[in-house]
Amino acid sequence: MTIIKNLIPKLSFIVVSIFIIVGCSNSEQEESKKVASHPSDIAVLINKEFRLPENYVPNDLVYPDVPFIFNEKIEKRQMRKEPAEALKRMFEAAKSDGIHLAGVSGYRSEAAQTRLYNNYVSKDGVEEADRYSARPGHSEHQTGLSIDVSGITGEFAVEDQFANTEEAKWLDKHAHEYGFIIRFPKGKEDITGYKYKPWHIRYVGKDIATEIHEKGITLEEYYGKYSI
Repeated sequence: MTIIKNLIPKLSFIVVSIFIIVGCSNSEQEESKKVASHPSDIAVLINKEFRLPENYVPNDLVYPDVPFIFNEKIEKRQMRKEPAEALKRMFEAAKSDGIHLAGVSGYRSEAAQTRLYNNYVSKDGVEEADRYSARPGHSEHQTGLSIDVSGITGEFAVEDQFANTEEAKWLDKHAHEYGFIIRFPKGKEDITGYKYKPWHIRYVGKDIATEIHEKGITLEEYYGKYSI
């Protein structure tokens, strides 16, 4: 029974492969893309290898009752219901420890991710953009399970310097207690495919988050799946 119980959460990375023909100037090549078969699973693995179904939108998006660094009720203020409630509990716990957190960017549609990624490519080129930005359909933000956070002032929001703040240190120590992980940890770029992002947290539920935190591993390593 224990073996079955431990295995069930790890089924969410199961994917179906689809094949599309990509037109080239003088030839055609076949490209395989792996699409998550259960995209609404809390522990779904989305990365450079596994993508969401085209134009996927979660059906339980809400506005978390937490501070953000902006006031508008716009798309990126949303998250799915379960992580939104966990986020509120985590922010309240941080506040009781004298740490004042704020949301920066939560849910992001595939169309929004396309615009963002293309802007980064125009600015830094494809190779560099791929180190810090997901291609359309491959963004965890689209799952509604991830959010970028900062301190309440917004200083160092989505910047490398955030790693040195008290807010980042608190998240690194306590996020798993509320079901979140630091999705792209330091020293794991060769596994996740992305540079260290101390501000990007991902909800996977308490049990998985605790195991990942205690073992010092990534979601890819938890599943035995590597993105690159």
